[in-house]
Amino acid sequence: MTRLTANDFDPEVLQLFDGYVHGRLSRREFLARASRHAVGGVTAAGLLAQLSPSFAAPLVAASDKRLKTSYEEFPSPQGYGTLRGYMAVPANAKGKLPALLVVHENRGLNPHIEDVTRRLALEGFIAFAPDALHPLGGYPGDEDKARTLFQTLDQAKSRADFVAAAGALKGLPQATGKVGVVGFCYGGAIANYLATTLPDLAAAVPFYGSQPSAADVPKIRAPLMIHDAGKDARILAGWPAYEAALKANKVDYQHFVYEGAEHGFNNDTTPRYDEAAAKLAWGRTVGFFKAKLG
Repeated sequence: MTRLTANDFDPEVLQLFDGYVHGRLSRREFLARASRHAVGGVTAAGLLAQLSPSFAAPLVAASDKRLKTSYEEFPSPQGYGTLRGYMAVPANAKGKLPALLVVHENRGLNPHIEDVTRRLALEGFIAFAPDALHPLGGYPGDEDKARTLFQTLDQAKSRADFVAAAGALKGLPQATGKVGVVGFCYGGAIANYLATTLPDLAAAVPFYGSQPSAADVPKIRAPLMIHDAGKDARILAGWPAYEAALKANKVDYQHFVYEGAEHGFNNDTTPRYDEAAAKLAWGRTVGFFKAKLG
């Protein structure tokens, strides 16, 4: 079966899907507005199904013998009290390893983010992906339900949970004490936020995440590698002000824009995945972390 790509969809449908994914459109609104593009026997509901994630083929299997994986909990007194997430560690690690905090999109800890966590562990990191939905019962196994639940979170508490997660990783006995963060969409925004909040953060890599306010940029001490999609007008709109603040405060940053790519281009479970952009961004990210945390 031929894999669908963003080029198989009308640009307006992709924009509608982005609005639906990020809560600007309800499911009903998406279906109503996308129906005009439903041709060739494909319904609006069919378009939505085609654009939605499929977790059938992870890049790194959960049973991969090269890794030790587990679900771990840590205290988060300023957040929801306890945070829970998925940890992956190289099975034959010798000596202490640097740690990476992996922050999911706005659906919680789904199978794709667990796969990304395993990929990073294979690169020689302790990788830990918290589930922001843990206080609400955890990722429910359904993307629509997850998105709805996500909108009910107390974001101040959720952000405190991610701060606590970074602190927990820093203190792990098997870790070097150096911690980096990578995040995607919502997680990209959290990566930017943590860079403004944690003065000892070793590195941050936001993928297509909304930017912090210019007023918070002077607090950034970590080097940044920022990945954005060329067709992501919503996120790119905030870049000029962010870049000006980064330059004014002499923050160490790199910014890459992947022309022709859509928001979410790194997520290989959806048609918005752009293989060339994702592979380039991934290679840059891994090299960046090895240089900054090694």
